[in-house]
Amino acid sequence: MIPRHITIDAADPYQLAVFWSTATGWPVSAVDQPGDEEVLVEAPAPIPGLLFIAVPEGKSVKNRVHLDWVPEERTRDEEVARLLTLGATIHEDHRTPDGPGWVTMHDPEGNEFCVERSAAERA
Repeated sequence: MIPRHITIDAADPYQLAVFWSTATGWPVSAVDQPGDEEVLVEAPAPIPGLLFIAVPEGKSVKNRVHLDWVPEERTRDEEVARLLTLGATIHEDHRTPDGPGWVTMHDPEGNEFCVERSAAERA
């Protein structure tokens, strides 16, 4: 068994999908449009896509599950800076002066995710 999608509740599925599409470089499904109740960001196989589903309630507590992202083309700090320009915010900064650590961020709807050091930084 393998995961097909990672499903995330959203107030505005299309808007949140556009944020994640820009963040990842993965496309929003060609069949999805603003106002849809479900919007898919299509990941390259075998990575599961990100499926955003409209829910009436807002986010009120910490996510019980979140994604940890590893930049491929940038350093961790460059990726954090880029995501801030896209509308993410820093929740907790766990970077250490000697280099290791991660940054816990919020997407535009407050969902937590982490940005870790790139493979090159860990080598």
